[in-house]
Amino acid sequence: MKSSTESLSPTRVKLTIEVPFEEFKPNLDKAYKTIGAQIQIPGFRKGKVPPGIIDQRVGRGAVLDEALNSALQGWYTQALQETKTTPLGQPEIDLTKFEDGETIEVTAEVDVRPALELPDASDIEVTVKDIEISDEDVSEQFDQLRERFATFTDVDRPAADGDSITIDLSAAHKDGTLIDDAQADGLPYVVGKATMLDGLDEAVTGLSKGESKTFSTTLLGGDLAGDEVDVTVTVQDVRQTDLPELDDEFAQMASDFDTMDEFRADLVERLTRGRRMEQAAEARDLVLEQIVEKVDAPMPDGLAETELTNRRQQMDQQLAMAGLTLEDYLRDQEDGKTVEEFESELENDVRNSIVAQFVLDQMVEENEYDLDNDELSQHIMRRAQQSGEDPNSYIQHIMEHNHVPEMISEVLRGKALASLVESAKVKDESGNVIDLANLRADGTIGTDEDEDETASQ
Repeated sequence: MKSSTESLSPTRVKLTIEVPFEEFKPNLDKAYKTIGAQIQIPGFRKGKVPPGIIDQRVGRGAVLDEALNSALQGWYTQALQETKTTPLGQPEIDLTKFEDGETIEVTAEVDVRPALELPDASDIEVTVKDIEISDEDVSEQFDQLRERFATFTDVDRPAADGDSITIDLSAAHKDGTLIDDAQADGLPYVVGKATMLDGLDEAVTGLSKGESKTFSTTLLGGDLAGDEVDVTVTVQDVRQTDLPELDDEFAQMASDFDTMDEFRADLVERLTRGRRMEQAAEARDLVLEQIVEKVDAPMPDGLAETELTNRRQQMDQQLAMAGLTLEDYLRDQEDGKTVEEFESELENDVRNSIVAQFVLDQMVEENEYDLDNDELSQHIMRRAQQSGEDPNSYIQHIMEHNHVPEMISEVLRGKALASLVESAKVKDESGNVIDLANLRADGTIGTDEDEDETASQ
């Protein structure tokens, strides 16, 4: 088989595939077997019908068509490999020459990533937020830890802010008709958290065990989203939440440290590492955004529209599950965008994301980035955690559906983006240069000696 390419535009190529008829014969033999197994000819066992008889009964043309249909995808895939063509989307395949016994010619037109002139990343400067760990940040973390180690005591008094209570809820329409899907018993709830219904905190505050109260609220989700209903809440029990004191005893109970001073210092360090990772993510976004703005990238016909359609469908599904329309969703947002403004921003985001992928894929193609199994495994585990799925089930899914090449591409694009950011000038708002080249995955900063030692191992 011989393949060649012809550029039709910066984003489209035509592959010409020539296959000698001799190379086509295995497909032809397979087609005879396939058709022979499907027909019944007196005097011959099923699957043992000679080719000549099949030609007489079915026709040589039907056999050639069967063989050709089974061969086309393989020829196309081989041509992509031989010409090092990476397609975007499905090809338009045309059989341009097909005579029994003669060389077969096939053409395939397909969209491809355009060749881009990339800007020099060293000319790019971005500014990221300072790392600031406030007393409030530390207190918030300790409050969460104290809640994890809280104890609860049954009390014979009205519910108050911070109490842990058990409640029954019963919602009804304004005419008094109960809503079947809005009846629940034995729900745990923390007074003051405002995690269920508007008005619930006010209703339960002051209620004692066994007491009830009815209040009006507006449903936010489901088929009745937007409807005003009456909700009756009954308190089953009231438990006082007792939080541990922030002392050395708590440090020993909640950590590996003996004193609160050590525990606090470790917490500040962990928060700092997290903020470093946030800085790195912000830098990556800003650098890539500037590069995309500087790149003149022609767009393959239909690619942006296809991606835009996919994005809209995903959002429509999410809104439908929440019982909202796009207008309702936008009305609740602080920026107050109109539908037209939202659509315009979505179209721009789609185009920029496609161009960003073009940039990173070209860098992967032009550079030989190393990829080891540990990096790939870690990336897959992170994706599993982000999806909320069981890691083993997630890994089984990507193996069964051949998503491993996709995972590899994501890791390599990440390396390409990292190299861009390391070449750019990154500073924080205070003017300090940010060291991203030696930033480790846990948020700590390595040294050049560490890099040299790792490379030598």
